[in-house]
Amino acid sequence: MKIAYLVNHYPHVSHSFIRREIIGIEAWGIEVARFSIRPCTSALVDEADKLELRKTQSILGVGILSLLLAVIQVFFTKPVHFLRGLQLTWKIGWHSDRGLVRNLAYLAEACVLLIKSSDLEIAHIHAHFGTNSTTVAMLCHALGGPSYSCTIHGPQEFDRATVLALDEKIKRASFVVAISSFGKSQLYRWCDRQYWSKIHVIHCGVDEKFLREYETPMSEEPRLVCVGRLDEQKGHLLLVEAAAKLAGEGLDFKLVFVGDGSLRGEIETAIAQLNLHNHIEITGWASSTQVRDQILAARALILPSFAEGLPVVAMEALALGRPVISSCIAGVPELIEHGNCGWLITPGSLEDLTATMGKVLQLPVKKLQQMGQTGNELVAQRHNIAVETGKLAALFQSNEVKDLLQQSSIRVGLSDENLVNS
Repeated sequence: MKIAYLVNHYPHVSHSFIRREIIGIEAWGIEVARFSIRPCTSALVDEADKLELRKTQSILGVGILSLLLAVIQVFFTKPVHFLRGLQLTWKIGWHSDRGLVRNLAYLAEACVLLIKSSDLEIAHIHAHFGTNSTTVAMLCHALGGPSYSCTIHGPQEFDRATVLALDEKIKRASFVVAISSFGKSQLYRWCDRQYWSKIHVIHCGVDEKFLREYETPMSEEPRLVCVGRLDEQKGHLLLVEAAAKLAGEGLDFKLVFVGDGSLRGEIETAIAQLNLHNHIEITGWASSTQVRDQILAARALILPSFAEGLPVVAMEALALGRPVISSCIAGVPELIEHGNCGWLITPGSLEDLTATMGKVLQLPVKKLQQMGQTGNELVAQRHNIAVETGKLAALFQSNEVKDLLQQSSIRVGLSDENLVNS
């Protein structure tokens, strides 16, 4: 069986979980072609991402002329399907926040994907995120292309469910993956009940490399780490305020921000104004190995986010034997057991965040290591990438059987009709 993965931007520094999933699917004997809608323009720091880049084809990378030629080719070779695709584009574009013109661009991208899928004999397309990547996969299917499925992460998709036409995408998909039970419940909100059976919970996961390293000794150094892109929803500015309060109380500690993003300048300004240069460090983007080393050097990972799906970095930290402080939102309570492998804090509460950080900085290392071991065991049970990709591979293979039966039924129907006519 040969399938394709479609992502808006792949490979990407924050999409290591997709790379891990693709490799896991291939380990189950399924051939995977990689497609990225946009060409990779960001600097890749991870060697594994650089390897993925060489395996990935870009839809928009073909250029404007090839896009137009693809539209013309599909129009003349599949006129009925093209009109169906155009009708669907109009339907979803009418209510989209991106407008009809942008959705017509998605239709052109779908034409390119259709041709490439045909050339590679792709049986099924799986898209990550319920945004434009799933739109292109759905339009490609409407044009007569392969069946499709998608993984919905949230929270952005849930915030924009109507304008993203999530109901239409679920209705037409072979199946839909949610990364948590919370995510599944949100998809239930936005689709007809008759399609609930299509929605499956399959977790993102970590590999054995993470699970084996949890016994790495924890340092006595009062060090905390926050990993993720620097933007408003991740709560970094609140974290800077909490650090200022702890520094004002005379606590000795180091807080490391691993990541980069649009909020970096504002965060650096806040650090300077609060005189926290000796307490906070920003590393910028880091490779998977560098992220792992930063987590292992810390007492705990902190994620004071205002919105999340189910953060993969929290799984990685727990797998490495480091407890996690995180806002009690979305699917996070499904991962972090308060008091056992980490702490769930009130979202947006500076007081709760400050108090919990102070507690972690002063707890004995032995206690933190016990919590880390609990976290490692939990992740091994619920977020082992080999197990989770096995579930996904079974869905791909089940979908292939359904498609073959459907095609066989169509062929039989045609034969019967021919017999009657003769």
